[in-house]
Amino acid sequence: MALRRVRLELARNAEFPEGSSARGYEFVAPLTADGHLDLEDWKRLRDSCTVHRFWASEDDEYGQLVHHGGERWAFRYESMAADDDEEAIFRFDHHGFVAGEYVSITEHDGVQRTFRVVSVSPAAAMAESAGS
Repeated sequence: MALRRVRLELARNAEFPEGSSARGYEFVAPLTADGHLDLEDWKRLRDSCTVHRFWASEDDEYGQLVHHGGERWAFRYESMAADDDEEAIFRFDHHGFVAGEYVSITEHDGVQRTFRVVSVSPAAAMAESAGS
């Protein structure tokens, strides 16, 4: 199973009627052929399952995609000390990560925001192009 890099950008909302490409996430995870998270491969590759949160006018954050059993997935950042500070992801394992789909994330401030999947690509190809 190849790791995939998924880019999420803030979807349209009252504050950003056009959405925002300057606010979102890029995360790396193993996906099935139809774009769903693969839990068994995540267990084997968890150290490679990273997240990068970018938010205009705020410092970028880096961390891990974590799983707490059942349907409980979250982003945990290097700066976080407690599990209750994680960003919970609503029904993350039910989503097909393909361009144009939407996912909701409860962020640090406790607000649940919707993000649009804008790209899914091989993680290795992204790492190679970022290094060149």
